[in-house]
Amino acid sequence: MDNSVEPIITIHNLTKRYPLLGRPVLDSISLTIGRGEFFGLLGPNGAGKTTLISILCGILRPNQGKVNIFGVDIAHHTKSIKERIGLVTQDIALYEELTARENFTLFGRLYGLRGKYLKERIDACLEITGLREKADFRILTFSGGMKRLANLVIGMLHEPPLLILDEPTLGIDTQARHRILEILTSINENGVSMIYTTHYIEEAERLCSCIAIIDKGCILDQGPPRELLSRDSGYNNLEQVFLQLTGRNFKD
Repeated sequence: MDNSVEPIITIHNLTKRYPLLGRPVLDSISLTIGRGEFFGLLGPNGAGKTTLISILCGILRPNQGKVNIFGVDIAHHTKSIKERIGLVTQDIALYEELTARENFTLFGRLYGLRGKYLKERIDACLEITGLREKADFRILTFSGGMKRLANLVIGMLHEPPLLILDEPTLGIDTQARHRILEILTSINENGVSMIYTTHYIEEAERLCSCIAIIDKGCILDQGPPRELLSRDSGYNNLEQVFLQLTGRNFKD
């Protein structure tokens, strides 16, 4: 992170263990994420990404370490921090029997949005995602790409200053993927901080101002994509850096 940029998240010596696992899922990791940053979190399956996101969202508590978000300790201000975070999950967080508009209304009310402002936010999100014509169709009729776009709306409906995205383009066609990346770029340019996990490493290289590569609960390297590439003249792209650090063996 650029030292001139105010941090939105600071993580210090964060450790998380599960009773039946021999090693920590997160092993004394430390990170600083700047306000307004598009921060990529890359790692193979089982690296600890989802556990870290769950801690940042107040869903899990660590065994040790400290997390500050918006300048306050999440352990003591969980509720107020949750209200200012948008989470876009890897699994589709929508009720398929409801229409898109009904889903957005339901989630908007859970966020505390009401009346004219809720309607305006739903209309704005339908416009941004290109889903206006499908607003009153049930989610079960949507293509995979449209479901991903609607899933994105759930995270950004309440205009959070921090948006956390876990594999938001998983399993969709090129057009929908391109649209989601355009939307995220625009939101970030308007000052929203992002934490972004993906297995599409070229996405991270294109989008992210800073990247951390995590495996077996440890941060292996971090920095701007160009900086990670410049550390070894033999690297032509971020995927090569990733494979060098995490290994080429298949992980499940």
